[in-house]
Parts: sequence; structure tokens; C-alpha cells
Amino acid sequence: MTKNIPFRFGSEVYTWFMAGNGTVHEGRLGHMIEVIAKAGFTGVQPIYPWMGPLQDAHKLADKLKEQNIELAALSLPFEWNSPMESDAERAEADQAIELLTHFPNAILCTVQIPTGRHDLKERRKSLVNIVNGISKRAADKGIPCSFHPNSPENSIIRIAEDYKVVLEGLDTSVTGWTPDVGHIINGHMDPLEVMQKYASLINHVHYKDWDGEPEFALMGDGKVNLLAITQWLKDQNYTGWIVCEDEAEMAIEEPDQVTLHDGQWIYDKLIPALK
Repeated sequence: MTKNIPFRFGSEVYTWFMAGNGTVHEGRLGHMIEVIAKAGFTGVQPIYPWMGPLQDAHKLADKLKEQNIELAALSLPFEWNSPMESDAERAEADQAIELLTHFPNAILCTVQIPTGRHDLKERRKSLVNIVNGISKRAADKGIPCSFHPNSPENSIIRIAEDYKVVLEGLDTSVTGWTPDVGHIINGHMDPLEVMQKYASLINHVHYKDWDGEPEFALMGDGKVNLLAITQWLKDQNYTGWIVCEDEAEMAIEEPDQVTLHDGQWIYDKLIPALK
């Protein structure tokens, strides 16, 4: 790195999940960690139900140590369509929490799988209650948490009104917010403006680029002002992770190459441009 920056860059594994809805690269988390390390990232964010053998804390720790990579965060995705967690959802969430007890400072990142924009008032309220409940159980074990909104048209946390209801309903004593800049712009909002409005909630950040054709672009090829956002985070002395979750169409066929591109773009283009 050529700049004194307070945050670190990591990579999410959703870039590989895009192929065949997770079926193509299932069980290859070890390979993903190797590629992420080769790209120059220092952290990884796996998806809990998709970790395969590396759900074992000792095997995961060994692989991370081998590649000199940290567990930045762990994604916990569920539909959460009922007023309360189902027994199965609660059990798996508690398994993820238990895994994270072996990795101090790694964040539990909750994210709702979109299933439709119906019954918005009730479902947004239920989502807030569920996220707060999971985060409380994690926080009781010393695990930091963060909630990650998304932007498909069938998501209940897509547009400004959704953000206001959900983000302002979070229990900030147990969870923060992960702004995903690509999802924010895909929901017809300005990423930097939304981040500035809810700056006190930010404890984790996701980067992806967007061009609206129809959605996401390769990092650096879209319309998200990643330099301005990164400069603002630096000026705010943000000390958490910035995790790249590239959803460019190219990732369906070439997730390794996309991840390598993202690392090179960040270290060769983005960081040197910071003041």
C-alpha cells in the first residue's frame, strides 16, 4: 500500500456463488481463500451455509493461517419470512455464532434473502426484531454484528423508505449496519449521502460497482464513486473492513479473474488516488 489508511480490504465469496446459485463452486472455500490472498486482500467473508468442510473452526483457522488471511466477517443469509425465526433458522444462526466464538473481532453479517415486497409494514418490523434478536445472542458472546441490506426488486430493504424503517429500528447496542454501495445505488439512492446520513451505524462496508445495465459492473467500470466514498471513510477514520462483493456478470464464468482484478484495481488505482 502507498497510503496510510485506517481500514483493510477483504473479499466476499458471493462472487463464486453467482454461478449456478452456488452449485458450481460448492465446497471450494479453501480455493477461494487462496485466490483472495493472491489478489492482495487480507480478509475473507464466507457465507455460512456454503462453507463445506471449513465450517469446522479448526480447519478454517488452519486454512486462514496458511494463506495469512483473517476472517473479516461471516454472512448469515435467511429468508426470515415469519414474525419469528423458525427453529431451523435459529439453530443454524446459533451454529454460526458458535463458530465465530473462535475468531475474535470477526463480524456476524445478517442478510435477508429477498422473497417479495408484500406485507411490507409487518415484514419489515419482523425483520428488525429477528435481526436484533440474533445480534443480541451474538453480542452476549462477544461477537460484533452488522446488518446488510440488498437491492433486488423483491427485497423489502431496497429503497430509501425501507432503509429509514429498518436502519432506524436496529438495536445499536448489539448491531451496526453494512452499507453495500452497489445495492444502495441500485435502490435509486446516492451511496455517499446514505452513508453520511447513517454514519453512526457503520461498522462494516461492502463494495461493488454498478452501471444499471441492468445492475452491477466490474469494479472500477461502473458509476459508483468509489474514490469519493473511500476518501470519506478515510477522513472519518473508519477502522473496519471494506469487503469487495463483486457481482459483475463476468463473475458467473470467471470468479477467480474478477477477484484478482478487484485486488489489483484497489491497490493500483483506488488507494494511490486517496489524499
